[in-house]
Amino acid sequence: MAQRMNLAELTDEALTHKLFDVERALVTARFRHSLNTLDNTSTLGGMKKDIARIKTEARRREIAQGLGKDALIRSHRSSYQPSADAGAEADSSGGFLQGIVDKIGEDD
Repeated sequence: MAQRMNLAELTDEALTHKLFDVERALVTARFRHSLNTLDNTSTLGGMKKDIARIKTEARRREIAQGLGKDALIRSHRSSYQPSADAGAEADSSGGFLQGIVDKIGEDD
């Protein structure tokens, strides 16, 4: 991430949704890297560090609330809706896998 995230100010739900967004962006970036279309490969390391920071903050909150490991993430997973900007490369039509899903759906 280009700018430093202030994770302490986010709600539990926003924190977990941020985690899911960064994980999706990392998958997209890894895919682009495998196709040699990723311009700046240093973003991969930055995203992994962002994921570690978010998970650390989530675990700190779980301990403070007396919850088990990954309880915070599991409790908010069902309310997550992927945003269009989750991956910088994902377009508003559903990302790089949407075309594959559409092709499979046409065969029915």
